[in-house]
Amino acid sequence: MDIQQTKPKFKQRSEPMQLPWNEIQKRATVFTKRWRGITAEKQQGQGFMEHFLRVFGIEDAWLVGTFEEQTRIEGMAKYIDYLWKSKIAIEMKTGGKKISLDNAFEQLREYMQSLPPEDVPEIWMVSDFENIWLSRRSTKEFWEFKASELRKHIRKFADIAGYETIGLEQGEQIHVNVKAAEKMAKLHDGLKSFGYEGHNLEVYLVRLLFCMFADDTGIFSKGSFFRYIEQSKPDGSDPSFRIFSLFDILNTDEPTRKKRPHLDELYNQFKYINGALF
Repeated sequence: MDIQQTKPKFKQRSEPMQLPWNEIQKRATVFTKRWRGITAEKQQGQGFMEHFLRVFGIEDAWLVGTFEEQTRIEGMAKYIDYLWKSKIAIEMKTGGKKISLDNAFEQLREYMQSLPPEDVPEIWMVSDFENIWLSRRSTKEFWEFKASELRKHIRKFADIAGYETIGLEQGEQIHVNVKAAEKMAKLHDGLKSFGYEGHNLEVYLVRLLFCMFADDTGIFSKGSFFRYIEQSKPDGSDPSFRIFSLFDILNTDEPTRKKRPHLDELYNQFKYINGALF
């Protein structure tokens, strides 16, 4: 893309406004309607990227990233269409041309290799307005989908929406509010200071995080996990036992539960969760 736009003299770095997922879905629908049939990279590419980022709460793309970010490859100046350091890199191509997004993605990969390691984004994206190719650097995951289907894929962009992505085995992910992630990090450090560490600690935190979100999203009966923990002894002597007992129940299917006649009725409000987490 040629450098034709005038960059602002001053840029401030700021975090985007965090939107709830239902609002992001609405914005994605508006975005796909607005850009249907547009193909010209030079004339429309920056507008496409700006509107795309607004879907996820970035009202001014200049505040967090740079259009036409310059890098150098073999001594020659090259320009990344859009770079938000450590978050997302976007490369646009004109729709309908013979040049494939394969080539565009390789070009973007080359640009990323020229950046300092701390600046390389987690999300790499190329688009020709009609199609979006997406890669997550940390997990090596790759997706191809139509721009018109963005609404179905918004959670793949959790990082730029102000949510944090926690990876699980087999490519599963949970998207976490940043403030919640900070609290989980404090809990992680606290448990580690008492000798809990390694894989078992990570699995424990992911399971606990799932329960918190299940309590809030209808997977569990509303507030059931909170009430379960609230019924712990005031002296704090049994929360650990209660949590591990709950994990065991969540990993127990209904036929097995029926074979346990003395199972506390309290656990019936928690549905069986398949073995992916428990």
